[in-house]
Amino acid sequence: MKWAIIVLIMMSLLGSMMWVMPSPRQRFLAKLRQQASRQGFQVQIVRLTPPRAAGQVKPEVLTATAYRLPRYNLEKKHRENFNEWQVFRQTAVADEGLPEGWCWGIGERSLNAAQLGMLNDLIAQLPEGVSSVESTPVHISLYWNEKGDEMILEQFKTLLKPFIDEQF
Repeated sequence: MKWAIIVLIMMSLLGSMMWVMPSPRQRFLAKLRQQASRQGFQVQIVRLTPPRAAGQVKPEVLTATAYRLPRYNLEKKHRENFNEWQVFRQTAVADEGLPEGWCWGIGERSLNAAQLGMLNDLIAQLPEGVSSVESTPVHISLYWNEKGDEMILEQFKTLLKPFIDEQF
């Protein structure tokens, strides 16, 4: 009987230790986010409200992971007059100039033809897990579901660099 109680207590302690250990997915995300930080990204978990999708009465609020590259090259005057925009991977009414399946959150009709062309090129190269792209005077962001590997971070950086260089 003593041995049964000892084994039961040991199993309870071992189970408690296993419960607090991170899962393989949590370890992967920690490593991915650390690598992103080394490459200059700021990673944040944010609440995101996309525009109403076709057929929706009320927009849903999502929790998403934002991978942001900060903008250090804007002067104060340009920062104050910066044209912010955000696009989402969903079907909605505000989709002028975007590929099918994408819509504007903010900034519709605010980009010139060259900027819109760059944005459409970016959208064509994004992996399926990217649900939104946002540009503000502070940063340019991709909202990503973090399904993939660390190699995708380099792709993200390459895709976003022209937007930082062109300052839009």
